[in-house]
Amino acid sequence: MAEYDYDVLVIGAGPGGYVAAIRAAQLGLKTACAESRETLGGTCLNVGCIPSKALLHASELFEEASHGALAKFGVEIEGAKLNLDQMHAEKAKAVGELTGGIEYLFKKNKVTWLKGKAAFQDSSTVTVGDQTVTARDIVIATGSVVTPLPGVEIDQKVVVDSTGALALPKVPEHLVVIGGGVIGLELGSVWRRLGAKVTVVEYLDQILPGFDGEVRKESAKLFKKQGMELKTSTKVTGVTVEGDRATVSVEPAAGGAAETLSADAVLVAIGRKPNIDGLNLEAAGVKLTDRGQVAIDHDFATNVDGIWAIGDVAPGLMLAHKAEDEGVAVAENIAGQTGIVNHDVIPSVVYTMPEIAGVGLSEEAAKEKGEVKVGKFPFMANSRAKTNRDTDGFVKVIADAKTDRVLGVWIISSLAGTMIAQAAQAMEFGATSEDIAYTCHAHPTHAEALKEAAMAVQGKPIHI
Repeated sequence: MAEYDYDVLVIGAGPGGYVAAIRAAQLGLKTACAESRETLGGTCLNVGCIPSKALLHASELFEEASHGALAKFGVEIEGAKLNLDQMHAEKAKAVGELTGGIEYLFKKNKVTWLKGKAAFQDSSTVTVGDQTVTARDIVIATGSVVTPLPGVEIDQKVVVDSTGALALPKVPEHLVVIGGGVIGLELGSVWRRLGAKVTVVEYLDQILPGFDGEVRKESAKLFKKQGMELKTSTKVTGVTVEGDRATVSVEPAAGGAAETLSADAVLVAIGRKPNIDGLNLEAAGVKLTDRGQVAIDHDFATNVDGIWAIGDVAPGLMLAHKAEDEGVAVAENIAGQTGIVNHDVIPSVVYTMPEIAGVGLSEEAAKEKGEVKVGKFPFMANSRAKTNRDTDGFVKVIADAKTDRVLGVWIISSLAGTMIAQAAQAMEFGATSEDIAYTCHAHPTHAEALKEAAMAVQGKPIHI
């Protein structure tokens, strides 16, 4: 029987990787995790979901304080000023606390952190920096990287990716965001609140690809109302930089007259792609999909015995919580248990204001599978939202017309990201709209809107 340095080696310490390593160690397996960053937590924690939420929260507070939004509640503020350096410092502090927390968890669970970039030598041997280790089972959890826009060079000064957009040293006068997806809209929202003019250029005819159609339309209305310019059905043909200014050339996606946009910051946010460069997967014999992802089966196993893949590097939604669930599941599979992730019930959230969240199928996708019933309830008719002057958005419940089983839930609300958890849990248990409708919800809360939307599936909401 072969002797290995470790039972499990996880490559990558992002949300999927660090969770897989901790869970494997909890299950009694000798575990190491290879990570080339100076800190643990991957893209999400270091330059993604966590720092962006810090800036989103801080920019919301600034906008409320500086634009008189609190005056109607009797809170009058004069002379509110932006201290961008302090905002960045608080963001960095939060990131540091959380990356340090993962390092503590590694020590607590006896996970060895191998510092350096990993590359396969064969199916059980990996170099990490200047050392070579062997493992019986290897989990590829290297995440994703920014998809480049051909012909556009990112200098992280004038033309930035999401990492650069989190660290701009001053508020741009005009920020052009290339890409109307989650990242572009979140970061565009941050800088708009802090005083920038923001123009979003999206190739498709609507923002937020993959989201429910009605939600996409309503979201666009709200972003425009907030002062964001949305140029949909528009393609970028070039970006040129002179000094500290950029010129963005655009034209209609279907063809037509070109125009130019002048900006002092351009954010390229057209998506992400699997991070496999330098892994030397060929040496291990690992196969990829036609989209460049690591091919896996239902159990997260690749075509090579003992090699597994989870998170953004594998097929599926590129979301931190999806990777975390897969991290637990793959560790359990390696340990001989049964690890399962229900990929039909993975919530998605856009952390703008209001937030936009969904789980399950859009109305369009659900109708392709069969007959559906849809219930909607506006926050304008929800007592807590009305009291808080927080009435933008609605809840939408999509159910199978015959079985009443909930197929999808979509929410636009200041609390959508938190509210979607109830919908996901209900769907995980196979709930019908009637199950949600007859569950007592506390009054007055935003959550009552989900109950009323579920009642509306049967055409019987109370408050509209």
